[in-house]
Amino acid sequence: MTLTRRDFLTRSLAGSTILATGATLPGFLAHTARASAGFGPGRERILVVVEMNGGNDGLNTVIPFRADDYYRARPTIALPRPDVLTLDDHLALHPAMRAFARLHERGWLAVCENVGYPNPDRSHFRSMDIWQSASPCPEESRTGWLGRAVDRSERVDTPLALHLDGTALPAALRTTTRAVPSIEAIDAFRLDGDADAIERAASADRADASADLQFVQRTAVSSCRQARRLAALGVDPDAAARYPAHGLANRLAQIARLIGAEFGPRVYYTSMGGFDTHARQLATHASLLTELAESIGAFFADLEARRLHERVVVMTFSEFGRRVDENGSQGTDHGAAAPMFVAGPGVRGGIVGGVPDLADLGRGDLKHHVDFRSVYASVLDDWLGIPSRAILGASFPGLPILRS
Repeated sequence: MTLTRRDFLTRSLAGSTILATGATLPGFLAHTARASAGFGPGRERILVVVEMNGGNDGLNTVIPFRADDYYRARPTIALPRPDVLTLDDHLALHPAMRAFARLHERGWLAVCENVGYPNPDRSHFRSMDIWQSASPCPEESRTGWLGRAVDRSERVDTPLALHLDGTALPAALRTTTRAVPSIEAIDAFRLDGDADAIERAASADRADASADLQFVQRTAVSSCRQARRLAALGVDPDAAARYPAHGLANRLAQIARLIGAEFGPRVYYTSMGGFDTHARQLATHASLLTELAESIGAFFADLEARRLHERVVVMTFSEFGRRVDENGSQGTDHGAAAPMFVAGPGVRGGIVGGVPDLADLGRGDLKHHVDFRSVYASVLDDWLGIPSRAILGASFPGLPILRS
């Protein structure tokens, strides 16, 4: 059987990455030769996705502080009314989220309430697969929702998306014909003395080179150049002063550097874990929400200082919310609907999706009133300018959360 270039790409690239963290160049190229590659300048709008892994407790994040049912359901973990940061007459932010409250005051925070999907699944793995594939049957989908946007991109020399995290490439970025770069840290890159020789060898014209070999050669050359650009960024000595000492803040600081260096991706993806708060939730959840809010707040302060802020929107999501009733361990178990945040100066600030109805539950869970794919459709259509129907496989009503 003849292996076509498309077959070669599909078999070789699915789930692979362009950039490997901390690798010297020959090992680095062992990964990159299998990936479509290239960074380049651009001034397009940018989406940063923050995955909140573990199932964030939405009721203690955006709090229905006027609802007596909330306090009855959570006698030990409900947030006291005097402590919350009010958004309107019915909803408030967790007191650890002061940085988000400041974004809200500027009109830079959209709170999408009651977000979920039909027939919710309480399994971490299946629910995350549903969110990342944007399909109720993720086992039938070989690609992620952002991966499909990457596959449809007409870019040749610059990737549409980049994963910056210490975790494996998420299913949301799974592709079939192109690979998504995945790096753990900018400062981990180093080049050895073979870089010039590798680039010269890869650049050499060969009359007998097949299309696939030419593809690998182009990728090797591009990978060398990318690695040089990453190495040239060097250490940012001012980052510690601009950002709090959180893991998420460190990753967002690096994303800000990449945006400022005009590396080219329009989608950046990172994550933070720990949201599976089954026991002694109060202190753990407060720490997590502090990291989330302070990191994103510092990110926008950095971007604003660089005059890059108007180009960037941040979207957060988690695979599900938590049960309405607290459990016997002063925590919460796996639930269903929960809030999403979309932040940035390009956002129409406010609350969409209504107030959670704690008197009308489904098997003890909040019912969803906003399909998460409507949020995806909004950021695709209204921010990135990518037709959402082609990516999501159906039309989902957008939300009034972004400025045109």
